[in-house]
Amino acid sequence: MQKPVTMIVAGAGGRGTGYASFALARPKEARVIGVAEPRDEYRNRLVRGHSIPRSAVYADWKAMAARPRFADAVIIATQDRMHTAPAVAFARKGYSILLEKPMAPTEAECRRIVAEVKRARITFAVCHVMRYTRYTRAVKALVAGGAIGDVVSIEHLEPVGFWHMAHSFVRGSWRNTRKSSFMLLAKSCHDLDWLRHIMGVPCTRVSSFGSLKHFRQAERPVGAAKRCMACRIERSCPYSAKRIYLGLVRRGRKWWPVDVVTTDLTVAGVTKALREGPYGRCVWACDNDVVDHQVVNFEFAGGRTASFTMTAFTETRDRRTRIFGTRGELRGNGSKVWIYDFLTRKTREIDTSKEGHGILGGHGGGDGGLMEAFVRAVATGDRSAILSGPKESLESHLMVFAAERARLRGTVERIRT
Repeated sequence: MQKPVTMIVAGAGGRGTGYASFALARPKEARVIGVAEPRDEYRNRLVRGHSIPRSAVYADWKAMAARPRFADAVIIATQDRMHTAPAVAFARKGYSILLEKPMAPTEAECRRIVAEVKRARITFAVCHVMRYTRYTRAVKALVAGGAIGDVVSIEHLEPVGFWHMAHSFVRGSWRNTRKSSFMLLAKSCHDLDWLRHIMGVPCTRVSSFGSLKHFRQAERPVGAAKRCMACRIERSCPYSAKRIYLGLVRRGRKWWPVDVVTTDLTVAGVTKALREGPYGRCVWACDNDVVDHQVVNFEFAGGRTASFTMTAFTETRDRRTRIFGTRGELRGNGSKVWIYDFLTRKTREIDTSKEGHGILGGHGGGDGGLMEAFVRAVATGDRSAILSGPKESLESHLMVFAAERARLRGTVERIRT
């Protein structure tokens, strides 16, 4: 019998802990045997859950990387600006690497990671989990199989959702470009990578527009306090932290986004966190600077085009896509696909839905699909199951950086791989 793939985790926050949970669900295939995490509660949670020996527990990834290699693979799920150094260090040690997206906050760092990975000849995957969903696999197969003829253009919408925007990108860890990364990289590199995956050909040119329209001091309502728990207009505010988080915990929610606010998931614990921590701040009085809406236009090889819209001002729901071909049109909502055939003038529906509450069921099952592919690749040496390896991951990141340059400069940017 083949031995389980051994893994260590650098960064035991929501994503690192979630990916590691694959080993709990499939212990014959994978084991987590080490962790590095500076926050005691998060580190200890992973240690308890996986029975990690104290000799393999670290507060700093550098100490873990300083050891001779003691596992097959490493999951790197540190903050966005902390990806490059551990990726380079663990690649040089010979670890297979699963790297949370985005790869890094700059183009130069992304190129460096890819160069190190290629030099080390290791198994490498970026967590572009949207490639691994049943929905995406169905859409990709339909498009590649000619169900709508040749693809001419794609229209893709990412409806971030009003409260998700407030949680992650106004109050949360991805709110500020200097502390994390710009919005398109932090949230939508998934989507630009997805467009590249479905198109199947390189992107050549990009233009973009967007701004921080609403979540800023100038839009702050009269009477709004600096914190929701002490605000006299809180009841009429859709972004009320009190309504969002206490409402969820009272309904028994024990996972994202509540577990990001505090590890004490009681009403009292969440209330305390909202009074004292960042998630209880007024959305018009934070230090956020990332855009809350953006549109991007792409030209792909062969004259194909695509448009992408990211907006905070929606109900929180799955992405919406329309793909226009020479013989038909495809519409999708993340779980169902509708194909309209120009010849028969009939529509057929395909339901790919499969969702779960745990992180491995997240992103339409993409988290679990990614982990299954990565673990199998490490175990067998066959990397064909990895759909998000270094070459295309770099290419789709270059699309993101070009789009942001275009937005800031008001230019049409060429993609140079």
